[in-house]
Amino acid sequence: MTRRATRLWRRIGVGIGLTLALTLVGGSVVLDAPAARADQIRDMSYWLTDYGFTKAWETTRGAGVTVAIIDTGVDGSIPELNGAIVGGTDVSGIGSSNGQTPVGVNPAHGTLAASLLAGRGTGEESGLLGVAPEVSLLAVSVALGTSESTVSNDDQIAEGIRWAVDNGADVINMSLTRNTLDWPESWDSAFLHAFDNDVIVVASAGNRGSGTEEVGAPATMPGVLTVGGVDRGKEASFDASTQGITIAVAAPSEELVGVTVGGGYVQWGGTSAAAPIVAGLVALVRAAHPNLDASEVINRVVATADANGHDVPSPIYGNGLINAAEAVAASVPRAYGQTPAEQLSEWIHLHRRADTATESVPTAEPLPPREVAPDPALPTRNVVSAWLPTPLTVTYITVPLLVLVGFGTLVVLLGTGATRHIRRIRRKP
Repeated sequence: MTRRATRLWRRIGVGIGLTLALTLVGGSVVLDAPAARADQIRDMSYWLTDYGFTKAWETTRGAGVTVAIIDTGVDGSIPELNGAIVGGTDVSGIGSSNGQTPVGVNPAHGTLAASLLAGRGTGEESGLLGVAPEVSLLAVSVALGTSESTVSNDDQIAEGIRWAVDNGADVINMSLTRNTLDWPESWDSAFLHAFDNDVIVVASAGNRGSGTEEVGAPATMPGVLTVGGVDRGKEASFDASTQGITIAVAAPSEELVGVTVGGGYVQWGGTSAAAPIVAGLVALVRAAHPNLDASEVINRVVATADANGHDVPSPIYGNGLINAAEAVAASVPRAYGQTPAEQLSEWIHLHRRADTATESVPTAEPLPPREVAPDPALPTRNVVSAWLPTPLTVTYITVPLLVLVGFGTLVVLLGTGATRHIRRIRRKP
């Protein structure tokens, strides 16, 4: 049975050497706990209503879809994630085998992203609700931004992607950036492994406020769903989002709330927060439309985006602001473009083959001399005959040369005669 068929039945059954920049834009603000009212955190969660998530929940909350959080680990002990994590791993070598021990330079980062995506609340009217509160999570811990691990960040990420795909991920969230347009070749095969298995990868564009001037990998990779950020007024967040032509959609990236390691609420922002919101939306679409493949799911998210009065597509807003209700329930024509796997495969074919060809060309070595036997079919010529004229040389060399010499001689004789005649005339008295 294919992964796509397995996913369909599963959903029917339930009825979804480089430092990486992972920075909370403007820092984080710890909110009062316990809250003044039980629903204070719910009141702060403006993105749930403003971007159509509460409306989309009338159709699905993401049950049956599995999302992998490739980040600094996810603290599964917080109440909001009770029962949400169904598996995990550590690819850094310094965390715990279930991926639930925070690691890296910003260890709370993965838990914040996970709670914003899949938080289940702490009661009927309390605690943080994620945008897809019934999805299952896979926690993949990566020691981002540190050199404590003997494995490079690049290789950790490649291994984390493969593990997530092989352990049932339908969606992968990557709230990180390499801060370079390019990426290591090890990512080629890792991302292709995801795309070949119909897994959607969502990545953050990066934050200008933390020094990222342009979109960096993995957000530059063909086939990846790249997320830019806007402020609460739905205008471009020039501090919390960078720009780039690979941005597909924009999502809220300021004044967001997450649950930190050990519990407690933190106000945070940046495209690191916008990405899990979009990954949660992708999970809702996959739950509502289990028959759609990755390219068609991405198409629904992009096609239903709201231009909000801006010219789109653009390097700031992509194709517009996400609209969860429309993405889940609207009538959207099916997509017939390239799949994510085809997009990345074409890029690899065009851009990697030159490097491969250069590396594979052997050093030129002189060929050994070899004797060539005379061809018996060719007539031999002696030395004398080689100097004799041929019809070709007579026609194109000898005759023209004789004409030219004769004409030159005639001109000289006429000139000499004329000169002597003039001198005789001058001597007469």
